[in-house]
Amino acid sequence: MNTQQVATKWQEMCLQGKNLECINELYADNIISKEMPGVPYGEIVSGKKEVYEKAKQWLEDVVEFHKSDITDPVIAESFFSSKMSFDVTFKSRGRQQMEEVCVFEVQDGKIKSEQFFYKM
Repeated sequence: MNTQQVATKWQEMCLQGKNLECINELYADNIISKEMPGVPYGEIVSGKKEVYEKAKQWLEDVVEFHKSDITDPVIAESFFSSKMSFDVTFKSRGRQQMEEVCVFEVQDGKIKSEQFFYKM
């Protein structure tokens, strides 16, 4: 798959709530995931299994998604980005509204890195 195809599939799977399946299908084994400093799930996580576990922890903390949105990906060569918006109730910190910009790099048809930018 090229970058556009990976990005489109990523967006579709995330909008369907298939976040963990997305990691299994689209992420490289040596994926690197970067979050903002202070995030409880790990600022820098590497490896597909570890990134899967980080995402699983985040999802397990969610009580309810009130609303979520993901913009169409913007493609630039082997990179794509998207804006994600959430209105979520967490077990650990209550209801929050958040927006983040996500940047991904694709290599050999797989997502090899992801980085999320948001206010803590």
